[in-house]
Amino acid sequence: MDAGAAMRPAALLLDFGGVLADSPREARPVSPELVLKVYNLIHGVLTPGRIQQSFATGGEAYARWRDEDSPDELPQAEVWERFVIKDWPPAAQVAVRGAITKLSYAWAWRNSWELRPGIREALAAYTTAGIPLAVVSNTLSGAAHRDYLAAAGIDHHFAVQIYSDEAGVRKPNPQMIWNATDALGVPPAECWFVGDSRRRDVACARRADVAKAILMPSGRKDPDDPMLSPEPDVIVQDGFGLIALLSE
Repeated sequence: MDAGAAMRPAALLLDFGGVLADSPREARPVSPELVLKVYNLIHGVLTPGRIQQSFATGGEAYARWRDEDSPDELPQAEVWERFVIKDWPPAAQVAVRGAITKLSYAWAWRNSWELRPGIREALAAYTTAGIPLAVVSNTLSGAAHRDYLAAAGIDHHFAVQIYSDEAGVRKPNPQMIWNATDALGVPPAECWFVGDSRRRDVACARRADVAKAILMPSGRKDPDDPMLSPEPDVIVQDGFGLIALLSE
């Protein structure tokens, strides 16, 4: 084996949001379609404006919780109970509880998702090089991410997709990465991990002891805490940067 081949990873693990796909920050915490879906589901017990406000305040609280260094993921039902419907009338709560999976999918889905530049080309390059690929992502609904990757025509590149709502843990818990490497049958110490967050992704890579922690910055900003936000080994701007790493 030549020196260049020896430096190639046993597998490339990638975050979803901010790495594979991204979307512009939206003015509303959820889509009007989801607000209307909930409004119809609860038979108008609350106004659309009240539902929208619950998502706004609850979404902010959920975001703060996600920025904590929590090892476990909340079940979908608990997310809704704690952050959205906790002060709703009982009839509205019951209706939502009966549709948690579908509503979580709708909340996670973004119509504005777009593949980041060079991602399609990078996935093809690593696949051609014989390097297995995996998704490792925190999300309220892994099903929504899977469906987007399929609709984008790139899901066939991934041998494994690990999502926090299904795994029961979330990054920076290293178990997320280990779930992927176990499924691929490769040592974590021979893999590369790509994420857009120092606090979640780079920290997770360090805890999992992967070979290379790669940061692909996005519009998302980490909380200002250098103790929880280690520096990456490499910074790339897009998928073309991942191709350059492979060629190196």
